[in-house]
Parts: sequence; C-alpha cells; structure tokens
Amino acid sequence: MKNIYKISSLLLVVLGFGIIVSSCDKNVSEPTKEAFVPAKLDEKAGSWKTYILGSPTDINVAEPKAVNSTEYQAELAALKTTVSGISAENKTAVAYWGAGAAYRWNEIARELAARYNIPPASNAEGKYPVPDAANPLADPKFPFANPPYTARALAYLSVAQYDALVSAWNYKYTYNRKAPSKNDASITTLLPVTDLPSYPSEDAVVAAASYTILVAMFPGEVPYLDSKLAEAKNARLWAGMNVPSDISAGEALGKAVGAKVMARAKTDGMSASNNQTLTAGMIENAKKIGVKNPWVSQETPARPPMLPNYGAVATWNFDKATLVNIRPLIPYLENSAEFQKDIDELKSIEKNQTREQARIANYWADGAGSYTPPGHWSREAANLCFENKFSEVATARTLALVNTALMDAGIACWETKYYYYTPRPQQFGVKTSVGLPNFPSYTSGHSTFSSAAATVLGAIFPNKASEMTAKAQEASNSRVYGLIHYRVDCTMGLVHGKKIGEYAIARGKTDGSGY
Repeated sequence: MKNIYKISSLLLVVLGFGIIVSSCDKNVSEPTKEAFVPAKLDEKAGSWKTYILGSPTDINVAEPKAVNSTEYQAELAALKTTVSGISAENKTAVAYWGAGAAYRWNEIARELAARYNIPPASNAEGKYPVPDAANPLADPKFPFANPPYTARALAYLSVAQYDALVSAWNYKYTYNRKAPSKNDASITTLLPVTDLPSYPSEDAVVAAASYTILVAMFPGEVPYLDSKLAEAKNARLWAGMNVPSDISAGEALGKAVGAKVMARAKTDGMSASNNQTLTAGMIENAKKIGVKNPWVSQETPARPPMLPNYGAVATWNFDKATLVNIRPLIPYLENSAEFQKDIDELKSIEKNQTREQARIANYWADGAGSYTPPGHWSREAANLCFENKFSEVATARTLALVNTALMDAGIACWETKYYYYTPRPQQFGVKTSVGLPNFPSYTSGHSTFSSAAATVLGAIFPNKASEMTAKAQEASNSRVYGLIHYRVDCTMGLVHGKKIGEYAIARGKTDGSGY
C-alpha cells in the first residue's frame, strides 16, 4: 500500500458511533499499474451531463497563448530543461501517476478511509467521545470513516472529478492546444502521448478537484494531501506531458469545481446524521409495526447507535419519495416460522461452520482498518476501468455512477435499518466471529452496497456482469456465514441494492456518453 504517513479527518459531520470488529483487517495493498493509451479519447465528453455544474462552461477557462507565441515557446524550452534533469525519484512519481489521475486519487481516498476506519473507544466515564472536526487529530480522530462516511466521501470525490473533467474536455477541444511534444518534437516524454489536447491539463484538473474534496473529508491530512497535490502536478512536468500553463489552468478549474461540489455536501444533511434524539421515536415506531424486541447495543458500556439519521441525507439518483417507495417490506417478526428458520440456519452454522464459510466471512468482513464495503467496490470499479483502458473522463464517469449508487445504497439501507429497528441475532444468543455492528440488523449493508455496485458495473461492463453478481452474492452470504445477519436481511438487501443500482444506470443512459 502506498505509504500514507499520519492520517486524520473530515469536514461537516458529527459522525456516528462504532462498530466492534474482528482483529482480522482487510488487506488494502494495491497492485502496480503502468500507463496506457486509452481505447477511446472520448472527444465529445465536453457535452456529457454533469452532476453539479449546470453547464461545462459554468467556470470560465481563458484561452491559452498560441503555440507560436513567445510565452508558449519559453514554456517549451523550460520543459525540455526540466525533463533532462529529472531524478530517479521523479521517474518513480511519473510512473505512479501515469496509471491515471482519477485512479490514483480514488486509491488515496480509500487508503485514507482505511486509516480512519477506527471506532471511538469508551472513556473512563463509560462514554464514547464523538470525533471533533475542529480538532481532527485528537483522540478519537476525526472522521470515523465507517461505511456510510466512506461511501459519501467517495461519491463527492468522484462527482467532483467527473464534473471537472467534463468541463476540461469542453475547453480542451474548444482551444485544441496539442501536447507539448506534438508542438516540439525534441521534447522527450516518459508517458504515452495521444491526440488529446493538453490545455487544460486533465491530471491537474483531477488533482485540484480531488484535493478540495479530500481536505474537507479528512481535515487532519492537509500536509499529506499538499504533498500529493504537488507531486501530481510536478509529475506532468517531469514526464514532459504538460507545460505550466496547462497545469495552472487545470488546477484553477478543478479547484472551482471542487468548491461547487463541496457546497452541495455542506447542505446534504450529513451534519444531522448522528442525531441521537430521534432514536426514541424510531424505537416506538418499530414496536407499533410489530417488532417485539427492537435492537439494542450489545457492547459494554452500551454504545449509541451509529448514524441513526443517515437515512435523511440527500440522495443522488432518486428523490425522497422514491427512497420510501423502494424501502423493503417488513422483515420476518420474532416467533414467526420464517424467523425461526433463519435463526436455526445461523445456529447450525455456528455449530458446524465450514472452512469455506469462514474464509468468505473473513474476506468480506471489511471491518476496522479496511476501506469498508464501499471502498471495496470502488476499487473493483477503478480496476475494471484500468483493465479496459478507459479514458480519464470515462473512468471518472464510471466511478461517479458506482460511488453515487453506493452512497444512495448506504442512505436507503440506513433509512430501512432505523425504520424497522430490528434486533441482531446476538440478541438471541448467536455469537459472531467477524465483529458486531452497532446498528439494527435489517437490511444487510454489505448486501445492499454490493448489489448496487454490482448492478452498475454489470451494466457498464456487460462481460463482467455475471462475475459482479456472483461477488455481490458472496458478499451477502458472508454476513450469514459471519453470523451477524439473518438470511432475510441479506436477501432483501440484494433486492434493494439492485433497485438502487438501476437508478444510477438510468442516469448513465441519459448522460450522452454512449457508454
């Protein structure tokens, strides 16, 4: 895994409380990736539908100097000097960033989420302190990057990258300034050069947009993110791919788009997601609809439920009426034959768990120290984009569709969890080997997240649809094998997630990309 030094926190949210997890951490190491020539340049991407920007021209990018101008010729001369004097360390950075800007910044975000996925511990008074965004490096560190938080961070990151790149593509083909090496054949490049116009720099656009989101989401990581931003920009100079004016224009555009995207984040309802005063009413509602023994924390001391109002956060691909309309039906109630069947299955697994069931339960646990199920699926999406040699803007589009679906899945799942407030199997004597989540049981978050992401990826990569569906099913089964969910939690979570993914697909079909 790329070294991440000390890591910290995020903006906007008083996050919810914990989840007790097993000591078996998810391995978040990343494979080496080499630069490639995209299968398509997506020349028309400047007209694709954006999420936050009203138009690709919302933010003005000034016309660049002509290639025969004194200013541009001076930039070319300086670039040749820069390339001729690079070090071995510079070359390593070029190779790293050559895998793709959206790919690498998504990876950085996931690694930060993994480092901050640490539930607050109880203090001497038997209480669980809430992470403080104003003092992110204090104990407990801010944020606690649990699955809903990670899904949200990745969604905003991907939307900012995508909108910024759509705008960049518009200006690239409006001004059509070719890569430096196409204007001066004596310039040596360390990465593949295509016919994609170089102004503004797509890497600088992504870097600035990503930086703006991540310093808000992980405010204790400013020094680390400063270093990554500088390296990402310099790598384009060291590689001979951009002149400084390409980069400065891209940076200004990415920063402006990132600010617009964060303006949406500040009003999406996340700041009220940990409102504990709502739980009493939620419990009463659950009892009225037939839940005999609502969920209660099984920890000592009892931990407040995690993000009980996350279900009220703004969704991306459907509205609040739809959120309610697609909510899964009431689960099997205690003392019913169906409920007993699910309990019996768990008790049978508890007594006779196979090695394969244990392997699946541990592999998909995605607990403390991991980048959680949303990060798991975001990585799946990023790797598929890389394997299929997607352009920078097509990669960002894919990640935006998948990560907004994952955030929507978290919101819809949490709304369902706290609407029904159903007890975990542990309240009926079942013990777990993969950790005890600190929120109600129905439906399974793993199942909902996984089905939503698999549905979107199957639509974008049809040849991988069966594989994605199988992975989602295995992720869902893992929660039964781990003894923390009833079968109905998982079955209905898969159905719910598929519906959520289909809304993202519907958006993708109307964005003008042709993918």
